[in-house]
Amino acid sequence: MADIKYYDVILRPVITEKSMSLQAERKYTFYVAPSANKTMIKEAVERMFDGVKVEKVYTMNLPGKKRRRGMVEGYTAKRKKAIVKLTAESKEIEIFTGL
Repeated sequence: MADIKYYDVILRPVITEKSMSLQAERKYTFYVAPSANKTMIKEAVERMFDGVKVEKVYTMNLPGKKRRRGMVEGYTAKRKKAIVKLTAESKEIEIFTGL
């Protein structure tokens, strides 16, 4: 298995209506590397964003959806999503402010 650095763990934030409503509970949603575990995700969030302390990490594997174009069938890429809950004394994550 390749050595994954903390900046390779978090791929991008998830900007949906449901993920925006979770921000009131101090939960932020990210797409992460499929090989990342909860410990790696917690460390990556705390190192990427200053003043942020993670309380808990929830992860889920999302299988690829079946797609068809004519007679050719295939699947979209599978993904892994993580919901990160921050502690009460933690700072907010700046990329989500103002959305």
